[in-house]
Amino acid sequence: MLFLFLFAIFTGSGSLIYTRFLVEILKNEERKKVELWAEATRLITLADNGQDIEFLSSIIENNITIPVILTDEADSIISSGNFDVKKLRDPEYLNSQVRKIKKKNGPIVIDLGKGHFNQIYYKDSIILTRLNYYPYIQTGIIILFILVAFLAFSSSRKAENNQVWVSMSKEIARDVERLEKITERFSRIGSRVALKDENLAAIISGTIGYLKTRTSSKVSFVFDFDTSLAVIIPLNAALFEWAVENISKNAIDAMEGSGIITYRIVETDNYVQVDISDTGKGIPKGAFKKIFSPGYTTKQRGWGLGLSLTKRIVEEFHRGKIYVKHSEPGIGSSIRIILNK
Repeated sequence: MLFLFLFAIFTGSGSLIYTRFLVEILKNEERKKVELWAEATRLITLADNGQDIEFLSSIIENNITIPVILTDEADSIISSGNFDVKKLRDPEYLNSQVRKIKKKNGPIVIDLGKGHFNQIYYKDSIILTRLNYYPYIQTGIIILFILVAFLAFSSSRKAENNQVWVSMSKEIARDVERLEKITERFSRIGSRVALKDENLAAIISGTIGYLKTRTSSKVSFVFDFDTSLAVIIPLNAALFEWAVENISKNAIDAMEGSGIITYRIVETDNYVQVDISDTGKGIPKGAFKKIFSPGYTTKQRGWGLGLSLTKRIVEEFHRGKIYVKHSEPGIGSSIRIILNK
């Protein structure tokens, strides 16, 4: 908006300077016309010298734009031209015009000889008067346009902000249950965890459904299992969701926000294994175990606690195992979780 205001000032100033230049040129031209009109009047007055009266009269009559008043030596009005006919009904109107013109322009004197003279007072033409006001009107219109644009922009931003608040309210309303789960997660850490039979497939699909709404559309989540099947094992749902979430978020970071994450469940008589694979940059072989250590991270930001907490959730609270199944640089990684039935 500052640029628009500066543009308005620059445009208005430029227009004013150029218009003033044109005004000065027109003023000079109009004075020359009045001087010619005065000379024609003088010659008509002295018509006995053989001048072409018809030609001189045409010069006088051709002035149809410049208001003029002809007076004698005592400023008594002899004639006038190009004034508002309705205003001329007032006998004092022309006298008041003479007084106003005297303050602005000096009269043009017509020497009649033998010490006698007439005077011509003239005003700027209507065109010249309008031209004087034009740059101010133009600048005003530009400023008005900018103000309207600013108000429209502000209104749009306000509507956008309102929409954001509405969206946030909806998100908060949807996330009340989520916040309760997060509270439950932290309350479980450091205390004895109770496990109960849960549907592993439903927990994983539900967790990923939540992540999808908060992840770039460039990330694809693929289920390599039948999400309608019931895979029942002893779990603490709040904590295991956290574990799946942490592994998935690390996968998203490894893919730099673009790629495929695949979830696979294999069930046997004694255990269930969950493989979470991504198409990211891979994990160096020497870091297969380090990634689960507290504080280990390859990101510039973060505490490096996500996979450490995941390991604790799987191994301490669920008596399972978690490890890097395989990883290849530039191809991706796969993390396996094994849970007892």
